[in-house]
Amino acid sequence: MTALTDIGQLATCPPDDPGAGLVDRAALVWDEGVVVWAGPEADLPARFADAERLSAHGGLVVPGLVDCHTHLVHAGDRSGEFVERIEGTPYLEIAGRGGGILSTVRATRAASDADLEASGRERLDAMLRQGVTTVEAKSGYGLTVADEMRTLRVHRRLADAGPQRIVSTLLAAHAVPPEYADDRAGYVRLVVDEMIPKAAADGLAAFVDVFVEQGAFTGSEARTIFAAAAAHGLGAKLHADQLSDTGGAALSASVGAASADHLEYVSDAGGAALAAAGVVAVSLPIATLVLGQEPLPARRLLDAGVRVAVATDFNPGSAPSASLPLAMWLACTRQRMTPAEALRGATVEAARALRLDGVGTLVPGGVADVAVFEAPSLYAWLAGWRAEPAARAVAAGETVWMRDEG
Repeated sequence: MTALTDIGQLATCPPDDPGAGLVDRAALVWDEGVVVWAGPEADLPARFADAERLSAHGGLVVPGLVDCHTHLVHAGDRSGEFVERIEGTPYLEIAGRGGGILSTVRATRAASDADLEASGRERLDAMLRQGVTTVEAKSGYGLTVADEMRTLRVHRRLADAGPQRIVSTLLAAHAVPPEYADDRAGYVRLVVDEMIPKAAADGLAAFVDVFVEQGAFTGSEARTIFAAAAAHGLGAKLHADQLSDTGGAALSASVGAASADHLEYVSDAGGAALAAAGVVAVSLPIATLVLGQEPLPARRLLDAGVRVAVATDFNPGSAPSASLPLAMWLACTRQRMTPAEALRGATVEAARALRLDGVGTLVPGGVADVAVFEAPSLYAWLAGWRAEPAARAVAAGETVWMRDEG
């Protein structure tokens, strides 16, 4: 049993409460990876007197952060596209000539399994230093049966090695590969008839994602893919309404998706559909900052009763940053999310987008994933983005990262 004391402010993020569950001068107790008590340190029960003691040194303690949308495993470099976009070349133009996603597909296909795993581990380590203890990882840069499955297997090896929890998503419907440029229907059949059954049979994915957008996949194609996913027991996610209003929000609601991600162009009707169906809207403010877009209308969606999560969309093109605290700060500054909403978005609501019960919350019964930051309060932490790492990260009750104070 472990008691974390000397907490300047604790954010428990209750699952069914809209606030952050803030407790000043607090303590937190966990046993065998599960939270057993949280509250003011002055009220710490005597029965925990013999627990191992850790000190937060007056810092902010929050649930381990949950990055619910990343493209973790890939190879290659797209820095040239970064300069092109600065000079005014639109993203769709770059993609249309074989750049963008397809550029990373070529590099990822050419990379070895060892290189993909090593770069994935390096990125996870960087995320851990930011207090991220749960990561969703998408495939989508292989686009062949063999390459999509090997990406998912890299996810599994990274998860098995720990310490972070990894939720794997099959994003074979990320783009139509060049070899199927004249046979879109044939590629959709490949996803439906081969990729989804194999990923499900081998237990390699929890979700299937589809990029529904001009130049990617249509709503009709997505429905076909999601029907196959459901038949094999896999959940649905969408890249929806990112570059235009394609009706992706309504589609995600109609198929019972766990989340609809991006949503920069979501309509009021789409927002109402998300709220009614309980689909989590995932905001990706780093991508919109890089692409020079207006971000997801978080304030409008929250006011309409939609649950909003915040993630990095870490990828080599439109969001080349794995800093979830940066995404949270942008959610506050660009999307008018309060610090409590941004924190919930990167913890309990992000866990909801992955259908993970007990994750992202520090109420009794929650998983003891914990991040400690050197700030006196949540407001002080998110008022100005800080590049320094977390002071401590705990995964399932075990300290897995500590900042070197030397």
